[in-house]
Amino acid sequence: MTTASTLSAQTPADNNPLLQPYSTTFKVPPFADIKPAHFMPAFDAGMQQQQEKIKALTMVKSAPTFENTIAALEQSGKQLQQVGTVFFNLTSANTNPELEALSRQVAPRMAQHSDDIYLNPQLFSRVKSVYDQRASLKLTPEQQRLLEKTYKAFVRAGAQLNEAQQTQMRGINKELSLLTVKFGQNLLAETNGFEMIVDRQEDLAGLPASVVAAAAASAKEAGKEGKWRFTLHNASVMPFLQYAQNRALREKMYKAYTNRCNNNDERDNKAIVAQLAALRADKAALLGYASHADFVLEENMAKTPSQANELLNKLWTAALPVAKNEAAEMQKVMDREGKNEQLEAWDWFYYADKVRKEKYNYDAEELRPYFKLENVREGIFATAKKLYGITFTQLKDIPVYQEDVTAYEVKEANGQHIGVIYMDFFPRSSKRGGAWMTSYRKQSAEKGVRTAPVVSIVCNFTKPNGNQPALLTPDEVETFFHEFGHALHGLLSNVRYETLSGTSVPRDFVELPSQIMEHWAFEPEVLKMYAKHYETGELVPDALVAKMKEASKFNQGFATVEYLAASLLDMNYHTLPAGTKVDAPAFEKQQMDKLGLIPQIAPRYRSTYFQHIFSGGYSAGYYSYIWSEVLDNDAFAAFKETGNIFDPATAKSFRTNVLEKGGTVEPMDLYKAFRQRAPEVKFLLKSRGLEN
Repeated sequence: MTTASTLSAQTPADNNPLLQPYSTTFKVPPFADIKPAHFMPAFDAGMQQQQEKIKALTMVKSAPTFENTIAALEQSGKQLQQVGTVFFNLTSANTNPELEALSRQVAPRMAQHSDDIYLNPQLFSRVKSVYDQRASLKLTPEQQRLLEKTYKAFVRAGAQLNEAQQTQMRGINKELSLLTVKFGQNLLAETNGFEMIVDRQEDLAGLPASVVAAAAASAKEAGKEGKWRFTLHNASVMPFLQYAQNRALREKMYKAYTNRCNNNDERDNKAIVAQLAALRADKAALLGYASHADFVLEENMAKTPSQANELLNKLWTAALPVAKNEAAEMQKVMDREGKNEQLEAWDWFYYADKVRKEKYNYDAEELRPYFKLENVREGIFATAKKLYGITFTQLKDIPVYQEDVTAYEVKEANGQHIGVIYMDFFPRSSKRGGAWMTSYRKQSAEKGVRTAPVVSIVCNFTKPNGNQPALLTPDEVETFFHEFGHALHGLLSNVRYETLSGTSVPRDFVELPSQIMEHWAFEPEVLKMYAKHYETGELVPDALVAKMKEASKFNQGFATVEYLAASLLDMNYHTLPAGTKVDAPAFEKQQMDKLGLIPQIAPRYRSTYFQHIFSGGYSAGYYSYIWSEVLDNDAFAAFKETGNIFDPATAKSFRTNVLEKGGTVEPMDLYKAFRQRAPEVKFLLKSRGLEN
């Protein structure tokens, strides 16, 4: 068998597409030419080139300046970055065993490379020299921001530690890099590894025809034609929990979903969770912080764990009684059925749907025929055009990394090129779960010449089935708008330095551009642009929209509590002091019991599959969604207050003060420049139905 390491030796650098200037349309990656064997030589070459540039930088005889030190360092890793963006995006969206094996090689090498930069005493000496002179250098605000960010990056990486401490830091970073990769690979394998095969028609009772058809198609793909296959991908498991009348099968699906990577086998993540939390605490202590959360939040809007927890606990106090009332309502429905059953966690989605239909005569499945994927996409494009004047044109002959992926050129109203956006919608075994936005190239500018961004949004939506197109649920529509908001943040960036570009902002600010876009999704004016029946072309009836709006605050106790439980669990793991080793399930139970979480609700992500915090970069940062929700509700109110959700002046201000600025200014200053005041929490409480 050919291994990844032997493959890497077979590819000369001069024939490696990752090491050449891209000659493709808009200089996107030449995906078809890139093979797994190209990556390791390209990583080696990129790391070597950056180290050579840094060595030359440190040997400059003239005194350190912004240009010969900070700007030069900013430019030093361009080739490595080109390699890394392709590799890490593919390992998330279209992986394979070769790439997974390479990930385990690349992670510790990249951790070491990063340490070699940030723990380089000669380089730090030059950076510090420039930083110490900052008041007299007459730098632009963006240069000042880059200088400050660069200096802090060195300090926070351990540049001021002694030699023994730096050796310890290197060891921790190596372990962390391997464990985060292993966590994610375990979760992908576990999610792909489960299937529930149904072979009796009566066990499908209650499921919508579209869900049954998708399960039949899935079974056929798996070589089990004539049966129905359900998986742990959200597009399969969530409709099953919501609609299936067979309680025993609901329980089976729910337990499989909530026990992922917690089955005492080769894909178990319990020990990894404990190790990651402990190593992060050790690293924070080494740097002089009380906890990993203190280390992380210092650079976020929240600044301290206590400030983040203050918001979380305030909302918890408001939401938990609402969730308990929701549980009581569902229990009444169960009691009326006369089965003498108590509401369990696997009953929640099913009985919530019953109560919703009873109270509001609303079934989300009624909306599906009006949410054809292509129509939703055109509605999103139309919304962006009305807000910012930008247009989207499909690119037919551009390289893509998988056959289902589509690409679009984004242009200003005057035809000027802005960038390229890839869209990747459907689940597959090579793609991790969830939805995210990423970049293949970030926006920057050099000597007045703009480097255009290339961004991608990756989702796991309901697939087309037979002659029926992809019909989205309301939740999927909202997710599409959300990720598109992130994409706009990357596309409309207008800064000089890539380090400060687009989404390069604190975690608790990065969700503002995404979450504000969700507000437009179901506004009547926007629905009229895209919500057309896929067969008849009829617009979604006003009465159905009214029912959706009326029901929108239903089950918000559950939605808020499950999210807050996960956020608080994240903070609990990451405020552990150094030297603490926990048993993950016991620790999770202890924290949830302390909160008073009711047994019918689990945290949105339990420890062993909490990818956001254990392999997704959101450690001590999952609270950021609700923090940003304070901002996005307050920001959308600015549009509403004008009487026009497309108000040109408000949209221009949001684009100029938020979307274009990236990380060039403190987030709260950006927000206040847009809103002319600090954000207010009342709009969030109202939108979630937690306050009148």
